[in-house]
Amino acid sequence: MGLKTYKPTTPSLRFTVGPSFEEITKKRPEKSLVLHKKSMAGRNAMGRVTIRHRGGGHKRFLRIIDFKRNKRDVPAKVAAIEYDPNRSARIALLFYVDGDKRYILAPNGLKVGAMVMAGAHVEALDGNALPLSEIPLGVPVHNIEMHPGRGGQLVRGAGMAAQIMAREGEYAHVKLPSGEIRMINVHCYATVGQVGNLDHENVSIGKAGRKRWMGWRPTVRGVAMNPIDHPMGGGEGRSSGGGHPVSPWGKLTKGKRTRCRRKPSGRFIIQRRKK
Repeated sequence: MGLKTYKPTTPSLRFTVGPSFEEITKKRPEKSLVLHKKSMAGRNAMGRVTIRHRGGGHKRFLRIIDFKRNKRDVPAKVAAIEYDPNRSARIALLFYVDGDKRYILAPNGLKVGAMVMAGAHVEALDGNALPLSEIPLGVPVHNIEMHPGRGGQLVRGAGMAAQIMAREGEYAHVKLPSGEIRMINVHCYATVGQVGNLDHENVSIGKAGRKRWMGWRPTVRGVAMNPIDHPMGGGEGRSSGGGHPVSPWGKLTKGKRTRCRRKPSGRFIIQRRKK
């Protein structure tokens, strides 16, 4: 993937850095693999706001991604690399030899015309999906299952990759992009390779209006509010009150650990991302 800069004909374009989309080979999504996505604007079924600062944005179609890779030992040809507005990674359209069509996350370096396959005894090449017990140590992987058969839940963002550090009995020690080392069942499937669109981290939005196109509404600082609206509001001049940063409901917002100490999955974490 390449990046594209613009001539500063407007103040916002001076700082805008966007993707060049040179790797995209198909503009329209596969009709059989899309769903209508209704915008909920951060509200739940009761109509109450559960996620703040959401709303508006461009209309999107939801692409059905095959995170499970449960079509085993059937080769598929990469028909196209497509853009997906719902994620940072690119997606690859697969045409299976039996006529089935599916989307997967496009690994870095995957080209149109390449053959990929999922199974316990396939070769560990980019785009192939194997159980953790069959992937060589040190090979970068993504789209990792946390429970066998549930589908990939870990390492799905652009440019992400994890590594298998060791195997011990029924568990593999996987180092995640955050630095956390976690035990995962060796029967869980993972896709070989690094997620594509590596330059996503270098994209500069350039202006606030583009954030609105993405469906994000403005965030007002608590210190800019009145005391009735926020615990950190009020005061003469620019003042935060001298207290620790808190949410509008008085909960600590920076540094407080929110993970439950008795969470059952805690025993599978060998090394935390923050030592």
